[in-house]
Amino acid sequence: ALPAEWREVVFYSEDAGSWPHLGPVVAALSQRGQKLTYVTSSPDEPILRGDAPGVDLAQVTALCIGAGATRTAWFMALDAKQLVMTMPDLETLHIKRSRAADVHYTYVFHSMVSTHMIYRPDAFDHFDTLLTVGPHHVAEIRARETHAGLSPKRLVPHGYARLEAIRADAPRRPATDPAQPRHVLVAPSWGPDGLLENHADTLVRTLLDAGLRVTVRPHPVTSRDHAALLARVMQAHACDRLALDQDMRSRASLLDSDLMISDWSGAALEYAFGLDKPVLFVDVPRKVRNADYAALGIEPLEVSVRAQVGRVVAVDALAELPTHVAELCADPAAFADEIGRVRAATVSNLGRSAEAAADEIQRIARGELAVRQPAPATEGA
Repeated sequence: ALPAEWREVVFYSEDAGSWPHLGPVVAALSQRGQKLTYVTSSPDEPILRGDAPGVDLAQVTALCIGAGATRTAWFMALDAKQLVMTMPDLETLHIKRSRAADVHYTYVFHSMVSTHMIYRPDAFDHFDTLLTVGPHHVAEIRARETHAGLSPKRLVPHGYARLEAIRADAPRRPATDPAQPRHVLVAPSWGPDGLLENHADTLVRTLLDAGLRVTVRPHPVTSRDHAALLARVMQAHACDRLALDQDMRSRASLLDSDLMISDWSGAALEYAFGLDKPVLFVDVPRKVRNADYAALGIEPLEVSVRAQVGRVVAVDALAELPTHVAELCADPAAFADEIGRVRAATVSNLGRSAEAAADEIQRIARGELAVRQPAPATEGA
C-alpha cells in the first residue's frame, strides 16, 4: 500500500543480525535523501523503535512481517523495484522471487567466506546483483555460472561493512597488561562437527588449566540448539577466568582478547582482518553444504588463508593449544604484516563499502541497469 517512491528500494532483514551488514548501506542511502522501506522478520529489531544511529529516519519506513506464512506470501506478492537482502537461497527454499512484479534482487554478503563450500550449490543463482566482498566471490560465482550453464549476474565490488566497524573500534581496545593472564576468545562456527558441539568441555578445561582467561562466544545457532550443553560446561568450570558472551551486537570480547580459537567460522576472518590478531584454527571436519564444491576447482578462502592468519591445530591435539597460545601471544606483531597483505587482496573498498553499495543500489533504482546485465569477469568492471 506504500506509494511507489517508498518501493524503489526495499530491504529485507531476517533478524537483527542482518543490521551490521545492511545498516551502513541504509544509512548511506538515507543520508542521500533516498526513500526506502526496511522490512524485518524480527519484532525486536532496534530500527522499529527508531534506534538506528547514522540513519535519517525521515527517509525510512520500517515494518515487521514476522517469519511465518505472512512472510512467504509477502515475498510472492512483492511489488517493488528492488529488494536488497542478506539471506541466501532465494527461490530454492520457501522464500521465492515475486510472482507479482519484475523485482531486481540484490544480495549483500553477511560473511567473507567463499560461496561454494558452506552454502548450498544454488544459494546465489536466483539473484540479479551480488555485492561481493572481494575477488574470490567474483571468481567463484563466475565459475558456478559456467559449471551450471547459468546466465551471468551483475557482480559489483562492495566490501564488508562489519570488518570496517571492527577496525574502527580497534584503537579502543584495552592495552595488554603483562601481569594478567592471556585472554583467549573461543568463537567457532556451528553444526554437527562444530568445535563447541563436540569438544567444549575438553577445550575449556585445557585452557583454564593452563591459567588462561577464557571467553566462550558461541554462534547463535549453537546458543539456541545447545543451550543445555553450554550451561553444563560453564557450570562445571565456573571461575572468575571464564565468561560466556552471547551478545552478537557487542564487540567487547573481540577487542579485549589476545587471540581467537575457532574452526570454520567466518568470524575468524573478521577477527584477524579487523584486529590484526592471530587465530588458532582447530581442524574439525570441514563445514560442507555443497558436496560438489571441488568441481569449481577453487580452494575456498576459509581454507586457503588459515595458515596465513594463524595456525591450524589437529582436533586430537587440543592439549597443545596453550603452547600455541603462548607462542603467538609472545610476538603479537608477527602476523600483522601478513594479515594486512591478505586483507588487501581479499576485501574491496575497505573504508567505503557503504558508499559503493549505495551507488549501485541507486543505479538500479533509477532503472539504469538491465535486470540480468552481463558483467565482465574482472571485479573492477
